Amino acid sequence: MLTPLLAGLGLGLSLIVAIGAQNLFVLRQGIRREHVLAVVVVCAASDAILIVLGVSGVGLALAALPWLVTAVRWAGAAFLVGYGLLAARRAWRPSGVLTVDPSTEAAGDSAAEPSSAIHAVTTETRLSTTVLTVLALTWLNPHVYLDTVFLLGSVATTHGDDRWVFALGAVAASVLWFSALGFGARYLGRWLATPRAWRILDAIIAVVMITLGVSLVLGG
Repeated sequence: MLTPLLAGLGLGLSLIVAIGAQNLFVLRQGIRREHVLAVVVVCAASDAILIVLGVSGVGLALAALPWLVTAVRWAGAAFLVGYGLLAARRAWRPSGVLTVDPSTEAAGDSAAEPSSAIHAVTTETRLSTTVLTVLALTWLNPHVYLDTVFLLGSVATTHGDDRWVFALGAVAASVLWFSALGFGARYLGRWLATPRAWRILDAIIAVVMITLGVSLVLGG
């Protein structure tokens, strides 16, 4: 019973722990301490749904619809490039800055309110906008279906009756990773205590997002 669980946990982590659009967004939200719980829940729940679909055999049915993966690829590419351009705009001409007070971070006062550690000139992004963004980054990524539904689902079938234990391990990997990334990112705030640092972070996000979007098109 333990072996399929650990196998699912290991494969789940190997597929999730990588530099990508979704992880970068979770990281950025974690550093900003903005709707972190909602972002983590959406990411983990989405993964759980995709894993269940893969293990239940839906992935095999979707394999007969290659046009669906193509449609998702183009939609995902357009969204990633668009989001990357917005990040590039923030890096080039920021409309506001969000900095973290290093003294508060160093104190490690977990009971402190976020407002005591974070100083924002811009208005906080609405929860609905954040949720829609993370949903798009998750469900418009064709690699999510290839990795989570097809690959992970195929490996799960090799465990026979224990395939759902394997799936449980994969779901646990998703919950652990996104929780650690989202809630652990706050400790990076001390290195992002200046507007220039945030512009650099947005520039990196822009490059990665646009590169991923272009690669989806060229890779098709």
